[in-house]
Amino acid sequence: MTGRMMQSAPPSTALFTDLYELTMAQAFHDEGMAGTAVFELFFRELPPERNYILACGFDDALAYLENFAFATDEIDWLAGTRLFSDAFLKKLATLRFEGDVFAVPEGTAVFAHEPVMQVVAPLPEAQLVETWLLNQIHYQSLVATKAARVVVAANGRPVMDFGARRAHGSDAANKAARAGYIGGLAGTSNVFAGRLYDIPLHGTMAHSYVQAHDDEAAALAAFVSRYPQTTVLVDTYDTMAGIDTVIRLATERGSAFPVGGIRIDSGDLVELSRRAREKLDAAGLQQVRIVLSGGLDEDKVARLVREAPVDAFGVGTAMVVSADRPSFDCAYKLVEYAGRPRLKASTSKLLLPGRKQIFRRRDGDVFSGDTLASQGETPAGEPLLAQVMQAGQRIEGMGRTARDCRAFCHDQIGMLPERLRRLDKAEVGYPVAVSASLRQLQKQELARLGLGASANSGSR
Repeated sequence: MTGRMMQSAPPSTALFTDLYELTMAQAFHDEGMAGTAVFELFFRELPPERNYILACGFDDALAYLENFAFATDEIDWLAGTRLFSDAFLKKLATLRFEGDVFAVPEGTAVFAHEPVMQVVAPLPEAQLVETWLLNQIHYQSLVATKAARVVVAANGRPVMDFGARRAHGSDAANKAARAGYIGGLAGTSNVFAGRLYDIPLHGTMAHSYVQAHDDEAAALAAFVSRYPQTTVLVDTYDTMAGIDTVIRLATERGSAFPVGGIRIDSGDLVELSRRAREKLDAAGLQQVRIVLSGGLDEDKVARLVREAPVDAFGVGTAMVVSADRPSFDCAYKLVEYAGRPRLKASTSKLLLPGRKQIFRRRDGDVFSGDTLASQGETPAGEPLLAQVMQAGQRIEGMGRTARDCRAFCHDQIGMLPERLRRLDKAEVGYPVAVSASLRQLQKQELARLGLGASANSGSR
């Protein structure tokens, strides 16, 4: 399916935020603290189940920033809470995001502590957008990374997103379809997401279609006649009997029954697919594909690739909820205000101060290591963060479709060291160094705060 991509559908309101963002913004307003702030969004740690994270969700994040506004009725509602002054509410009524944003390209493979987005804006603006940015980038990065693992496990076989009905709400389903596609899925069954993001649509049939007919053969014949080369479900009653029915119809009707594939959604998928392939081949139906689905994740897909004659997969619940790792430790933190570096020194959450850049080195076509450096430093490697928004508007030419992001993400994964592309935890992780200058700045800020260089020395 192709066509003009719709614009992302941002929420109509800036009210999607945590209460403390608003109370802090009022305090900043009352104290006259509207200087330029720099916030960085990053993942604190790679979980044990992941060797990298794919940064995703930036298109929705930027669309939100461009449309950031409080509606009149929302200002009235906030007034009714009696938490905010008239002067502050008057400020909110005209507030728009007018800052600059820097980000890595969507689909970039990133690692712990690397800023994937920087927001440079007056302090209250930069603070108020935290909740939305974390919500979108965290979830979409989570799903894109999970999808990439499933695609790697499929070893070249197409994988389709069938997860809309099990996602945690319709918005999550749409964002999962987009993120999964960027992560490498072939397409989605979610029609709305297909139109919204110009993602190829894929689908088969449900058991109810067969159940609604008095005869399984009549159901399959009717469906294939309307949708040639479609994939039919064969496990409504008895899987092997369903396969026999497909073979009988194909043998008797020939080109009048142009079935493209069969889908098995339950039972012993290895044994059933082996027997199905034997029967189909014996009947001269080598072109009929076998699609497997039903509670699949990357580990099950990898096993099926090793043991079963499978041509494609449908994945759902395990991907859209990232079942084995349903959250990453994602943070959005102030690193500079009014021209001075800022840090956080909480136990296990020490924050590197100041605005930063990521420099990525390559050994031929393989990424060999990154360096986190202070702004203005130029260590070896390619800088990853680039400006994508200026004065609250996207920079012309920086917008990319989901298809563009998918192609870029595919190249990113291909340039990772082979040990990182495996499903198991790499014994040797990806090297991310901190420049000497940035380490020195960290020590200076700790000393200024009277904390000493040893504070939280076990964390970056």
